[in-house]
Order: sequence, then structure tokens, then C-alpha cells
Amino acid sequence: MRQVDIIVIGGGIAGLSAAMRFARRAKTVVIEREGALGYHSSGRSATFSHFGIGDAAVRGMTAASRPFFETPPEGFVEGALSIARPAMFIATQEIIGELRALETEMTRFTDTIHRVGPQEMLGIVPVLRTGEGGIVEGLLDTGGRKLDSDLLLQGCAKQVRAAGGEVVTDAGSLSVTRSGERWIVETQGTAYSAAILVDAAGAWADEIAIGAGVRPLGLQPLRRTIIGFDPPAGLDVSEWPFTKTAGDEGFYMLPDAGRLLASPMDVTPTEPTDAQPEDYDVAVAAWRVEEATTLEVGRVKTKWAGLRTFTADKVPTAGFAPDAPGFFWLAGQGGYGLQTAPAMALAAEALLFGDAWPEELAAYGVRPEQVMPDRLFG
Repeated sequence: MRQVDIIVIGGGIAGLSAAMRFARRAKTVVIEREGALGYHSSGRSATFSHFGIGDAAVRGMTAASRPFFETPPEGFVEGALSIARPAMFIATQEIIGELRALETEMTRFTDTIHRVGPQEMLGIVPVLRTGEGGIVEGLLDTGGRKLDSDLLLQGCAKQVRAAGGEVVTDAGSLSVTRSGERWIVETQGTAYSAAILVDAAGAWADEIAIGAGVRPLGLQPLRRTIIGFDPPAGLDVSEWPFTKTAGDEGFYMLPDAGRLLASPMDVTPTEPTDAQPEDYDVAVAAWRVEEATTLEVGRVKTKWAGLRTFTADKVPTAGFAPDAPGFFWLAGQGGYGLQTAPAMALAAEALLFGDAWPEELAAYGVRPEQVMPDRLFG
């Protein structure tokens, strides 16, 4: 039985970024049942940070996380953790109202946005279908960031180890029980005991809680699909922005390593699983790209699916469970886990150790009651 102070279940970006901070103050172990960190969600993200998704709390955490991505702590990684790249949100006449509403929300958190008309949009992404029945207006954010998810995961793990913590992979099936005032986590190789258990298991977070006798949050995993295809020969797409339809339906597209990635923004409810792309969603992704642009997708060169797990109000959650001493929730990161990870780690550290609420979060209007799990239990 290994005795530690804090056990973090889940080696995705939520668990690792928080553990990086915990390990500086307490003996911490991160337990990941898969053989690789970030296997299910963090490693399958489009890894783009923008203000076009989420509510005010999510956008505030996105803003508070930006300094970390722009200037990581010394020694965190070798190479750039992120690169500057614009984001452009587009609308047909039918959804122009959604674009204007998005502009209002984004303006609260950044001064790097402005409206663009058809001609300017074509100068940026020349394949867009504009004019009658097509795209009529856009919103360009020059402050977007393309993130490197692998560097982020590995950098956090490195910091956990440097602080004396441990990162365990290939843990296999886990069992969680309560013994006196401590939590016991048994893996296929070792058992761990700690006063605090952090549930950062992503789509499996409710399953971990139920197995431990803790009331679940009511998390809902949603499958999302991404395809990759080659642009036409001779067309340089490397400087294209992350391009997304305003609103919840449509598609997004961005360049990546010489190819274009695209998603139909599918939100299919599913059980926690190793998500795989469905042929229908792959076809819808290609169709929506061809509907909004003059591109012909042709052969899909790569495809994958990942899970985005949400709470009922779609705000990430951090804090002690009201019904289980020492059980700390860190779940429901949805589709913005990477871009809000540094801010969520700050929140988790403050709530776990009883610190004052971080000024970095307060400055953007993020309050503890917005992320604490109590709000989800009525």
C-alpha cells in the first residue's frame, strides 16, 4: 500500500495540469489506466484556443489561461507551446443574429476582433462560398492560439515528477473504496492510499464516483468527429485561420501539417468509450466543407473521434463533493479542456487547499460558485 497525500485519477490535461500544482505542496500521484497520457480526449482535440465557445465563465478561464500558453514557465517545455493564429467565425444571412451575439460575448474578453465582409474573407480563405445564399459576414479574431497538446501534456507530467510526484500509466482497471478517513485506489499493480482523491477521469468521472459510493454529477459524454484531407495541389493553406460557423451547427476547419482538418461539430450522446468515427459523421463533415467552400474533399486521409464530456450547465467543475469527505471533482471540461486547463488548475489548487480565490480568475469575472459542484445538486 503506497501512502500519498493526493491521488489524481486521470492522466488527461485536467488531471495533469492540476497535479502539477498539487505536487509542489503535497505528495501526489496521477493514475492513468491507459498506456498513454491524454489518450481519450486531450490527445484527440483540434487544440485551438478561441473565444467562440462556452459561456462567460468558460471565456473568462480561456482569457486567464492565455498568458501560460504565450509564455510558459521556464523549463516547462522545449519549443513553442502555442503559436499565434487567427480564428474566423462565419455566417450566412440566416444566422447573422448568432454571429452578432457572438461578437457581443467575445468583446467582453478580447479587443482583437473585428467584422469582415465577403471580400476580406476571400482574401483570408479564398475558397469560401460568398454572395447570395452563401457566407455574408464574418468575425475575425487575430488573437487565437494553436496549441500543442502533446507538449502541454508532457510538460505537465514533467513538472509533476520534478516536484516529487509520480505519474502512473497502464494502471488497468481501478477500484476505489473508502477506509476510515482515507481513499484506497487499487490498480493492477499497486494499491494507493490518500486523504484526498481527485476525480479527473473525463468521460468516466461519474463511473469512478458511483463505484466509490459518491453521488454522480450527471455528466454526458458527446462524440465529436474530425477528418483530415489534402488541399488542392499548389494551394497554400498554412496561414489560413481556424474557421468556424457561428452557432452550434455547421462545421469548423483549420490547417494542420499541410492538410486541412474539419469537423461537422457533431454532438452525439454516448457512453464512456474509446470513441471511433462513424461513416455518417465522416460524410457529413466532408459535405459541410463542400457546401460552404469550393473545396472538393475527395479522399479522407485521416479520421478520428473523441469524447467531450459536459455537466448540465456546460461549465467545468472543480471542488469537493458535498456528500463525500476528501473526494474532489475535476470534471466536465467539455470541448474546452485544453484551452482552459491553466485556469482550471489554479481554481482546483485554491479550492483543494483552501486558498484565496486567484486574482487571475477574478479579473475575468470567474467566481468559485460557477465551478464548484454544489451548483449541480440543487
